[in-house]
Amino acid sequence: MSFKSLKLYHYPLTRSVRVKWLLHEVLGDRFETEIVAVIKGAMMTPDMLTKNPNHNLPMLDITWEDGQVQTMLARGAMILWLADAYPDQGLAPPPDASQQRADYLQMVLFGASWMDAILWNMRLHRDLLPPSVKQQSVFDMNHNKWAREIEPQLIERLTNHAFICGDDFTAADCIAGHNVRWAQAYELCSDPVFEHYISHLEGRPAFRAAYSDADQFGK
Repeated sequence: MSFKSLKLYHYPLTRSVRVKWLLHEVLGDRFETEIVAVIKGAMMTPDMLTKNPNHNLPMLDITWEDGQVQTMLARGAMILWLADAYPDQGLAPPPDASQQRADYLQMVLFGASWMDAILWNMRLHRDLLPPSVKQQSVFDMNHNKWAREIEPQLIERLTNHAFICGDDFTAADCIAGHNVRWAQAYELCSDPVFEHYISHLEGRPAFRAAYSDADQFGK
């Protein structure tokens, strides 16, 4: 069964921009976006909690041809599903038992889980938690972990290739690219290889479309 339409629930400059970016890569502007004011508690309303008890973004509504609406809540799953749903775009290795597919899956899930958790802990303990709960030691631990463990892996990949999984852009770059920019907000990823990488990404029309609503952050 195929689907009729896609709707992304999104907030600018947050992790939902990864999915918005990939949607622009595969569909241009042929999908619906609803900006959800998370900073005003919009995810905590009864209707939203019924739809998504995890009260996180992004959410992706898939309307199937029979009218059923399925909601995806996991960012990494959305990235994998969308790339595979549009194989002609060439944004993922074919789903077979190849070395390229194994590396691609590794980087999508590494970016969406371990890298994501380190960055989120930094954001929590510097920007979001109340002063009585914030712990500078937790921020410092995660900051050091990124610098010592994550950055060397990324530098090695990006020194040898233009993109995170090789010389071709893949959906994994929607996560890795966002993570690098996020890390740079904490004075990480300052090696010149990252500037070269980001310049490759910023040249993509889908990247620019994904970030075009950045001025709405904080509203």
